[in-house]
Amino acid sequence: MSEIENQVRRRRTFAIISHPDAGKTTLTEKLLLFSGAINIAGSVKARKAARHATSDWMEIEKQRGISVASSVMQMEYRDCVINLLDTPGHQDFSEDTYRVLTAVDAALMVIDAANGVEPQTRRLLQVCRARNTPILTFVNKMDREV
Repeated sequence: MSEIENQVRRRRTFAIISHPDAGKTTLTEKLLLFSGAINIAGSVKARKAARHATSDWMEIEKQRGISVASSVMQMEYRDCVINLLDTPGHQDFSEDTYRVLTAVDAALMVIDAANGVEPQTRRLLQVCRARNTPILTFVNKMDREV
């Protein structure tokens, strides 16, 4: 097996998708932190002195506290190289998310436990189903009141 074939075999690409504010970027930060890819997890709602999320690097994302474009981060897990694509949740930027879903091995659907399945969640499920994209489900914010 050639070196390129070996690298391709080891690589997995996941889109992190959800309705707005379900916690995609925060989950991405924690996955990067616990994998050792970053040393300090940033925050979506960081103040000026605090560290912003790694994936929200554009000034508009820092100001608005939302992702407006997909960004890719990489981490290693066991013998695999994992690409995490943090996607925008807001409907205004959904075309970016739909394009990303054409190039991933699977999608990680984040669901806000307090809000349940929301309209953008349903739409993303339809898009994944139409493209035969496998979905892993992550229920977030389990500590919140319903």
